[in-house]
Amino acid sequence: MIEQLQEEYGTILFIHSEGCCDGTSPVCMTEGDFYLGSQDEKIGEVSGSSYYMHKANFSYWQHLQIMIDVSDGMGNSFSLESTKNKSFVIRATELINDK
Repeated sequence: MIEQLQEEYGTILFIHSEGCCDGTSPVCMTEGDFYLGSQDEKIGEVSGSSYYMHKANFSYWQHLQIMIDVSDGMGNSFSLESTKNKSFVIRATELINDK
């Protein structure tokens, strides 16, 4: 799905949304269509696309491995995959610490 969106829209990015309507979800946008605020930090990449999260949320998520999955049906209507009747979802697992 990500490769298909990259081919169609060019450079895309993901914003880790903590929205009220769809809950926590990855929102996929074209690079020029989202204003990154001074508190939004790049925390990684998904298939070559940057993934951003607001600083205030990082302390909660830093102990988890975040995986992006796709499911059928429209979730976040602001996200590009919704045009394909798909929805990106977050799957998270606790990181194992080898101390």
